[in-house]
Amino acid sequence: MHPENGSIGSRFKRTLVGKPRNLKDPSLFHKIALIPILAWIGLGADGLSSASYGPEEAFKALGEHRYLALALALATALTVFVISYAYSRIIEYFPSGGGGYIVATHTLGEKFGVVSGAALLVDYMLTITVSIVSCGDALFSFAPLAWQPYKTVFEVAAILFLVVLNLRGIKESVTLLAPIFLTFVAAHALMIGYGVFKHVPDIGAVAGRIGADYRNGLATLGLGGMALLFLRAFSMGGGTYTGIEAVSNGLQILREPRVHNGKRTMAYLSASLAVTAGGILVCYLLLGVAPAAGKTLNAVLAGQVFAGWGVGPLLALITIFSEGALLLVGAQTGFVDGPRVIGNMAVDYWFPHRFASLSDRLTMQNGVLVMGGAALSLLLYSRGHIQTLIVKYSINVFLTFSLSQLGMSRFFIRNRKKDPLWKKHLPVHLVGLAVCLAILTVTVLEKFSHGGWLTLLITSVVIALCYLIKGHYNRVRKGVRELDDMLTAVTAHKGGYNADPTDPGEMTAIQLVSGYSGFGVHTFLSVIRGFPGLYKNFVFVSVAEVDAGAFKESEPVGRLTQATKDSLRKYVEMARRLGFPAESRFDAGIDVVETASALCERVARDFPKSTVFAGQTVFRRPGLVHRLLHNETAFAIQQELRWKGITTVILPIRINI
Repeated sequence: MHPENGSIGSRFKRTLVGKPRNLKDPSLFHKIALIPILAWIGLGADGLSSASYGPEEAFKALGEHRYLALALALATALTVFVISYAYSRIIEYFPSGGGGYIVATHTLGEKFGVVSGAALLVDYMLTITVSIVSCGDALFSFAPLAWQPYKTVFEVAAILFLVVLNLRGIKESVTLLAPIFLTFVAAHALMIGYGVFKHVPDIGAVAGRIGADYRNGLATLGLGGMALLFLRAFSMGGGTYTGIEAVSNGLQILREPRVHNGKRTMAYLSASLAVTAGGILVCYLLLGVAPAAGKTLNAVLAGQVFAGWGVGPLLALITIFSEGALLLVGAQTGFVDGPRVIGNMAVDYWFPHRFASLSDRLTMQNGVLVMGGAALSLLLYSRGHIQTLIVKYSINVFLTFSLSQLGMSRFFIRNRKKDPLWKKHLPVHLVGLAVCLAILTVTVLEKFSHGGWLTLLITSVVIALCYLIKGHYNRVRKGVRELDDMLTAVTAHKGGYNADPTDPGEMTAIQLVSGYSGFGVHTFLSVIRGFPGLYKNFVFVSVAEVDAGAFKESEPVGRLTQATKDSLRKYVEMARRLGFPAESRFDAGIDVVETASALCERVARDFPKSTVFAGQTVFRRPGLVHRLLHNETAFAIQQELRWKGITTVILPIRINI
């Protein structure tokens, strides 16, 4: 038993977060993966919840020219379908997930990839904050004005609640929030359906009024001015499309067959978002909705739609309460996909590699905490003002969208001789690229001086940090490659290959290794040179670490286990060629320290006369950067084994950088 299992802190953590997952359970991935309906809730809530603020911003941008709302509704629905179709192709051609980051990296190069990844990361931070603030605005629309000072307190508590929920697990959080999502869908279907249906008898009068207003607007603004006004309103409603990319980013959490389920989830999302966002804009126009103090436009709309009903006030309250609550669910997307973006970038060494690690609940604990901390900072910076956040929001969304569409366009052009469907798919991505670039350009020009510059600055800072981190890791890998060169220099022992079994009664060296590399070989040779003739047996021990990169496939533990076995087999063969009896042991785990310590303890019981050896990188002038970017796993394992009375030696492996 782990020494901390009985502590108060440990018991509190288990109560709050839950018990560890069992990696040896063959049905584990099936249990934690999401079916399309749950994925629609977990990954689509952000997209659907954007109908709570996106159409409102677009409608307000029309000013007095509300007659353009019908065309705006059609353009909004069409844009949703175009972007969704484009991302369905991304799901089909990049089934391992990762969305815009993976697409840009593989089709445009790693420089574009890191820009897309950094933009996505900042976008998801803003997704959480915008969703939570919009949630507070919606819920407090029905509260007395005297309660407004408590809105920020509520929003802080909501972020902390989601942090804890996501530390427990994605499926658990989605299942808990599912009733909120379904209530929103039902309530808004009723509001939009009735709002449109009750105006069907007046369709002629409404059409006549819109036509007259259009002619007056044309005379006042001219065709060019009207087009510019429409483009501005369309761009200001860009927040409506945020979250569409979430499904392609989070494919790893979908149940097999991933591509089929991912495309089905995308279909659910696109249909529900197009109908909801477009329907709300039409209802704004039909009912002549106007802003009211302390209320969102959707709150005003719900009040007007259900005004003639006996239970109208209750239905309006349920509708807007579900809207506010769904925004809480929408923030969930940032906690699901944000840490996955960090994890994918950490696997590629753009972020500290520890962000690719999973907790014992198979959650990206470090990423969840970073997203929660960033969202809290943005919330406090904006003081809970949605306008301040919306200004910063959709810029990064359309930067990523544009890079993804550019990458897919380039992909189909380059593969036109191999892919017979390229003529079918390429036009969609080119149209998507044109639309996304137009919205991005207008949004940057419109919002830059009003705070949009801060989004670009934060994104630029993240990109710069990524390059600094990647540069350090590249220098370290260059130093490690110098160690790899010695793999070809290891020669066999004069006495020939030793096929004898290991003898538990002899002195034994238990060596911790991770993959067959010059690092492990160097450690092995250091044991031989440092303790000549002392150790008669070698037992190579390794842990198949299950991290973010592992879950790109449906059977991550099995694949990692086989790779670990292959590496250990090479170490055993090397030791036997050098004249030593050798064998290997391995285990799979999330926490390398805990798993390796338990494994070494078991081996030490089988070989009483043993010493554990591990290598640790040593830098000439270690500083804060080295401590942040490199873990000290060997020292942590040594501490655990020392507590258990097992002798452990750390051998320094110099990296000349």
